[in-house]
Amino acid sequence: MSAPLAYQSGFGNEFATEAVPGALPQGRNSPQQAPHGLYAELISGTAFTAPRAVNRRTWMYRRQPSVVSGAYAAYEQPLWTSGAAGGVDMPPDPLRWNPFPIPDGPLDFVDGVRTIVANGDVQAQSGMAALVYTANRSMDRRVLVNADAEMLFVPQQGRLDITTELGRIDVSPGEIALVPRGLAMRIALSDGASRGYVCENYGAFFRLPELGPIGSNGLANARDFLTPVAAFEDDAGPVEVLRKFGGRLWRNAQRATPFNVVAWHGNLVPFKYDTARFMTLGTVSFDHPDPSIFTVLTSPSDTPGTANCDFVIFPPRWMVAEDTFRPPWYHRNVMSEFMGLVKGQYDAKPEGFRPGGASLHNSMVPHGPDAEAFDKASSAKLAPHKLDDTLAFMFESRWRFVPSAFAMGGGALDPDYASCWTGLKDRFR
Repeated sequence: MSAPLAYQSGFGNEFATEAVPGALPQGRNSPQQAPHGLYAELISGTAFTAPRAVNRRTWMYRRQPSVVSGAYAAYEQPLWTSGAAGGVDMPPDPLRWNPFPIPDGPLDFVDGVRTIVANGDVQAQSGMAALVYTANRSMDRRVLVNADAEMLFVPQQGRLDITTELGRIDVSPGEIALVPRGLAMRIALSDGASRGYVCENYGAFFRLPELGPIGSNGLANARDFLTPVAAFEDDAGPVEVLRKFGGRLWRNAQRATPFNVVAWHGNLVPFKYDTARFMTLGTVSFDHPDPSIFTVLTSPSDTPGTANCDFVIFPPRWMVAEDTFRPPWYHRNVMSEFMGLVKGQYDAKPEGFRPGGASLHNSMVPHGPDAEAFDKASSAKLAPHKLDDTLAFMFESRWRFVPSAFAMGGGALDPDYASCWTGLKDRFR
């Protein structure tokens, strides 16, 4: 790259950045001749006629346009499936997975991705998939373009160095990163063997949730999101491009790197966010606010208030409510919940739910604290207490999740998950 790793701050901003002075045209987007002999290219993340407040697009000024590619052939990666149609039937049971092992054989990010659960349909641009990745080598002269979905990365072990057409992002466990639909990326493993989670969002792009009665401050603040500055590669190639399109992967060989954007301006951008900057809210009297107060990003659906996908975190926080059972309550939810654990313990499952694992509670499937958590919380002294050194997250969706064949038969499924509630006896007096 001709520029170091650097960032601009803000969410939804109209950014302008150039790696070479004078590369960004002034006053017009597509002059007859772009500066420095560059090509002007527009990437649109929304329809041209989308309302201004939600329109997403970026103008790129690059050494070669992305049409210089060539034909594609099928690429087999059978464990990265898409949509509900790619899954298997399951009963209405709660499911839990032990930490997914990192393989001994060489796998980069693309070959190390595994779909765990999915819903919706990539062709209809609705729904999402929850993926895990276990990888032990960087993508070497390989590029990934996901034309089906934007990708939200949640590293659990090891840093990711993500090169995109608009610049580089370095993301560590405790941080998240998002790469928009259709933007080329290459993923290097800064710390070697790595594991984490991905939300593949087929639907409306992620945005900050409305705050309503909370007011103008709280939860994730726009200024804490970081997007890269322009940077480009001098290396001409060749590279292998893997494009996810229509629910499967395709490959071709290109003579030149796609990371040749010298300048750009717009608001369709990759970004990173440190979850430690999340302004957690909670009760200072009694009972529980709904867990929606932990929403970082939301992808809306055509039903107002009911998300295609919400990204929710459970970070370190103080528990101070009086006369209140403090772990999450027992409940059934019309929304379906896929949960992962980045570090520490989750207060409703102090032992059985481990970092690098996952759980699924589909629509109207009962769940809540295990017997051990219930017993401890029912008799605990209700002094102010801080849940520290923990980070769990949830992908929550209006549609029922369908597990993949790998999820059900890949060896990480916990067959005894439901037994964690067998100790909850009839206590009626």
